[in-house]
Amino acid sequence: MASTDGLLPPGGPEREAWTGATALTVTALLNCLVREVARPGPEAGAHVLPATGHVLRVHGSRFPADPELRTPRGWRPLPLDELIALTAAELRARTGVENAALPAEIRHSRDVTAVLLAARRATEPPADLYLRSEQALVAGHRYHPAPKARGGGGPREWLRYSPEVRASFTLPVLGVPAELLVEEGDPAALDALAPAVPADGLVPLPAHPWQVELLGGLRGGRLRHLGGTELRHLGETAREAVATSSIRTVYLPEADLFCKFSLDVRITNDVRRLWLRDLRRLSEVADLVDGAFDGLAEHVPRPAVLRDRGYRSAELGGDGGEALAVIVRDGLGGRLRPGLRAAQAAGISEGFPGNPLDGLDEDTALLWWERYLEHVVPPVLHAYLRHGVVLECHLQNVLVGVDARGLPAQALFRDHEGVRILAERRPGLPGAASVSRAYGWERLVYCLLVNNLLEIGGAVTERHPALRDELWARARAVFKDAGRDHADPEELRELLSGPYLPAKANLLLRWTDAEGEAMRCVPVPNPLRLFTP
Repeated sequence: MASTDGLLPPGGPEREAWTGATALTVTALLNCLVREVARPGPEAGAHVLPATGHVLRVHGSRFPADPELRTPRGWRPLPLDELIALTAAELRARTGVENAALPAEIRHSRDVTAVLLAARRATEPPADLYLRSEQALVAGHRYHPAPKARGGGGPREWLRYSPEVRASFTLPVLGVPAELLVEEGDPAALDALAPAVPADGLVPLPAHPWQVELLGGLRGGRLRHLGGTELRHLGETAREAVATSSIRTVYLPEADLFCKFSLDVRITNDVRRLWLRDLRRLSEVADLVDGAFDGLAEHVPRPAVLRDRGYRSAELGGDGGEALAVIVRDGLGGRLRPGLRAAQAAGISEGFPGNPLDGLDEDTALLWWERYLEHVVPPVLHAYLRHGVVLECHLQNVLVGVDARGLPAQALFRDHEGVRILAERRPGLPGAASVSRAYGWERLVYCLLVNNLLEIGGAVTERHPALRDELWARARAVFKDAGRDHADPEELRELLSGPYLPAKANLLLRWTDAEGEAMRCVPVPNPLRLFTP
């Protein structure tokens, strides 16, 4: 498949995939530019790039498209390559920093997306609602400049493991001798995934096959590491694991278990390795999350948590167990209430066959939104205000249990790696899990409001434009009620009256090559304030 705008495939499905991928890449880059860099222009849809003085005009609202550049002769279309060059020039002038890697990364993301779109055509959606929602994120992060960048490798390396093509695969199981075993918490559920009871006292360790390949692959029935470590290959899991939206996390439906692996690939802002700093605090954070909803008001529905029970690994050449670490996470069966079906919030926002938002009339769509707010917002605020637990409640970490009508009836939260704890509540917690109150609140508001509610609200508004103001009026009421349950804290009062919300600046972070956990934010309009008397 061609790799530049000027070399399109001659026609047919490949050209369609290329065109679709280019459009998705343009939208993501425009989202970043409009949110992080541009200022409102002189007319509707126009945006000024202040450092260079260029003026863009875009079409569409939620997903901007078809950019045009103002010239002395009027507006002219702006192809992707020119948009990338314009972006790079603006960022150089704004920051004084050069970054030759990001333009290539954006094109690589487009190339990946084109391959995914073409391959996805040949697959069938799974019957299960949850898996359909989990594998729906073909566009990726809508506010990241290179949402589908995958470490620069080609399709041979990543396509067969990609959730966008509804991938499933067996997991290789390695045998770990006692002297190399690294584990904490309760990873015992991994034992049942071994194809047979290991001999010689070896402990079974499932691994992601992509990570095994990145580490050199299996040769002669063993994984041999440069540090001299050798691990025996015990065989493959009897059942296939299903790729989920995070790529490195898989779901094993028969075992009703999630496994989150280290993956030495840069995806969006970070290399997706399970770092020791996070693994070592996993059990303590899990215990704090277990109690995060204690003391909820009786009228607030209690959510469920897919608990990260523990991890297991093998030490390779002094790495402490990072490269082969696997986190064991609760499945849905023991957490989802009977009679409900789960759907990932990000999939609901993006859209997929059977999306609970599809086909609703205005009244039912408004009811859907109210139920979603009631199940997500008060518990998240309670965890923070009462227990100092900052849940990473962005779209990919929130599952919704829907009833027979498709209405939200339960919230489920997952992924302890991104959880933060206020230092004033747990001062001895090591590493980045312990944060200041100011940072914790900013992170919570970004995850809950900007990354989550603005996108879910946008999906509802896209279907029912007349509901927009009423959606946010009702959201404001839910936040106010939650505040009353906690004696109207100052942070919440300021949130309801402030003109802006903090939005993570992914484009600026990537241009300046900041660490993946960095939180540089830019202001976006606060819809909750629209209804202040």
